[in-house]
Amino acid sequence: MTWLWYSTRASGTLALVLLTLTTALGVAQVSRVRSASVPRFVLDGLHRYTSLLAGAFLTLHILTAVLDTFAPIRPIDAFVPFVSAYRPLWLGLGATALDLLIAVAVTSLIRERLGHRGWRAVHWFAYLVWPIAFVHALGTGSDIHENWMDVIAITCAAVVLGAGLVRLAVGWPAHRGRRLAAAGATLSYVAAVLIWLPSGPLSRGWARRAGTPTRLLAPTHRS
Repeated sequence: MTWLWYSTRASGTLALVLLTLTTALGVAQVSRVRSASVPRFVLDGLHRYTSLLAGAFLTLHILTAVLDTFAPIRPIDAFVPFVSAYRPLWLGLGATALDLLIAVAVTSLIRERLGHRGWRAVHWFAYLVWPIAFVHALGTGSDIHENWMDVIAITCAAVVLGAGLVRLAVGWPAHRGRRLAAAGATLSYVAAVLIWLPSGPLSRGWARRAGTPTRLLAPTHRS
């Protein structure tokens, strides 16, 4: 059904935007960013509510993708990476990001039983969620050729990169080695995405090369 297709695209885009805000606010919390005009409890509340909203739109994104009969996406494809018949690699990255989010959420709920050290070890995976989800959105999404989607993607990337720079700068030069390693990994990720885009989602024939089943590559293909 067409409305499900559009709902999947809209909810996925909103989930990415909210995940971007959640990531940036989370980095601000870790960096102990303070402002006289914005108390810390306000940042904490924003982080909590944007996380909940991101989860809500992510749930809607998954439900509409599964219910839409156009693409052969099963419920298991949302949780088990790289088993889908539809764009398996790129949909699998979305499943990976979801699994990491679930792991972080569950361990946060049982933080007292798990202990701070165990919770912190799992919580580090939260930093992988956004870059994986971002590539999933670019590789699987149907709107990458639209100008408005390009603006959203660039803005989201700029917000997360800006938050990352703040995180690296606060407290410098303590833990310089780890900070430089994080900066190197971030720059490598940005370079890899910029190199990949022209020959990937922005190129002709991407739907076929991304793993879209042949029967869906008709002139009426919704992408």
